[in-house]
Amino acid sequence: LREQTHLPIVVDPSHGTGKRSLVASMALAAIAAGADGLMIESEPNPDAAKCDASQTIDPAELATIARKAMAIAELLKVEDLALA
Repeated sequence: LREQTHLPIVVDPSHGTGKRSLVASMALAAIAAGADGLMIESEPNPDAAKCDASQTIDPAELATIARKAMAIAELLKVEDLALA
């Protein structure tokens, strides 16, 4: 995709997998593959989310993903990683 556009590449591993158990690994894989940012659904009580509960993670898991994503980005020298 990077060869086709100058725009930032943001990956949504929540909707992309539809499964909570896959969100972290897909998010980190996206950063390792060169994504500029992530968009992840998070809710204090994911099972009670009004929409997309099966793919929603809790804030603690989001913080873990963010920490690991930043570490990967640092190793790969990615600047301005966006986490939303």
